[in-house]
Amino acid sequence: MNDATARLFGVPGTTAVITGGGAGIGREISTMLASAGANIAVLDRDFKGAQATAAAIEHLGRKALAIECDVADHARVVAAFDEIVVRLERVDILVNNAAIVRRGPALETPPETWRAVMQVNLDGAFYCACEAARRMAGGGSIINVASIMGLSGGGIYPNASYHASKGALVNLTRALAVEWADRGVRVNAVAPTWVRTEFTRALLDDPAMSAKLLALMPLKSYAETTDVAAAVLFLASPAARMITGHTLPVDGGFLAR
Repeated sequence: MNDATARLFGVPGTTAVITGGGAGIGREISTMLASAGANIAVLDRDFKGAQATAAAIEHLGRKALAIECDVADHARVVAAFDEIVVRLERVDILVNNAAIVRRGPALETPPETWRAVMQVNLDGAFYCACEAARRMAGGGSIINVASIMGLSGGGIYPNASYHASKGALVNLTRALAVEWADRGVRVNAVAPTWVRTEFTRALLDDPAMSAKLLALMPLKSYAETTDVAAAVLFLASPAARMITGHTLPVDGGFLAR
């Protein structure tokens, strides 16, 4: 890689905040951005997981900060971003990755379950985006981790609360991209297909369900955490300087069918 290419796809000297960074996709995004030169703040309700990710980042020679944070708690989000600015001095990149899922038929979904999903997947992303944007001196990049289920009706198994939260996140991405363009803040999203993590283990380990899911993807492959992290790195990097308001599917062709 020559110097010009490295400058396009690197993020040296930046501070990136990753929510839900204690495991799975969030940990992969954290370590990939660190490998590209970023210092990382890892936010997660699982503090031990956040600490483990931070330790892996420090092993790469970057600064890391682990913060226990429930993104659905607005006051806790504000406090977390205040701490990040004190400890890591700046905020340049935010990846809204934290999410929960509560699968089940819509008619059997109680209000408290609906609200719990919305509070983490949508409200939390909004809180973090606003607190990051307030602190992005001279611009920055926000990447929301949406889902193919935010761009389709699914129909494979009932999961209305998750679908609704991710669909709202896709349009929140557009709205904030337009509103914050004059601040120099780009806002994009990635929309992964099923990714091999603990989050999806119950589905992917079921042979019948696995066959059904793979049949829906032209590339006949699940995504790996590195596939999602690579897309996030691209959107965070100078190579994507003219991209905002976009949702990038990482889906093996699912949405092209």
